[in-house]
Amino acid sequence: MNLPAHFIKTVTSTFPGGAEWLENLPGLLAACERRWDLTVRPTNFTLSYNYVTPATLADGTEIVLKVGVPNREQNTEIAALRLYDGRGCVRLLDADTEQGVLLLERLHPGEMLTTITDDDEATRLAALAMQTLWRPLPVAHNFPSVANWAAGLVKLREEFGGGTGPYDKKLVETAVFLFTDLLASSETPVLLHGDLHHYNILSAGDSWKAIDPKGVAGEPAYEVGALLRNPFTLFDEPEIKRITARRLDILAETLEMDRKRLRQWSLAQAVLSAWWSYEDGGDPGDWEPTMRLAGVLAELK
Repeated sequence: MNLPAHFIKTVTSTFPGGAEWLENLPGLLAACERRWDLTVRPTNFTLSYNYVTPATLADGTEIVLKVGVPNREQNTEIAALRLYDGRGCVRLLDADTEQGVLLLERLHPGEMLTTITDDDEATRLAALAMQTLWRPLPVAHNFPSVANWAAGLVKLREEFGGGTGPYDKKLVETAVFLFTDLLASSETPVLLHGDLHHYNILSAGDSWKAIDPKGVAGEPAYEVGALLRNPFTLFDEPEIKRITARRLDILAETLEMDRKRLRQWSLAQAVLSAWWSYEDGGDPGDWEPTMRLAGVLAELK
């Protein structure tokens, strides 16, 4: 089975047992074909942590088959998809948590939000997608909280002996302060997508739907952070400060939220995201752009 080198590296460096899982992947796909009476098609999707490929059911229905190393994050994705039930998000058709398998509806035309070249329009569409997704949390659930995620910055300090290593000390301290302050004053938490950006919003008929939800409990204002860090071309944009300020204006107006709070959540989250990239084995080129954005957000008012 011919797999991209970057996919192999990501899986083996991220998951214990990742190498063994990759060896067994052809057998897992064959088992899926037998169990669900489907035909796996060659994939042209970008692969990161999961093997994602088109497939066809016996009745001709086109679907997407997503398989990965079974893990907690995958379980919360499945739980979020079940709660969304196709409303604002791709529909989950079936899943096997023990095998790490998801059968998803195929969205058509399935173009990413990056195809909308007017950044103002793309930002408004993303804001509308957010509002469609937010919903009350079940009384009993296993979704992590934003506070759980924020605790990752404690690991950053531990990694660098109490310091901040290659990360800007002032930005790290600001992020820690903001997480503490914002969490203490948070609204009632709801179910958030957790990673809603241009590459995770696809066209579906005349509307747009989200894919790949993380599933996290937090206040809605937290959701905008991932959007502000994307698309990747943003970091090469000489007018990044103006674009980011404009996005904050649009998000605050469309979502009817406090602009300062949106900016603060996004700053704290940018530093956390940069740390996650380091944890995942990324080189400075993976997290330095995110820290630059954190600096931009710190400068904005």
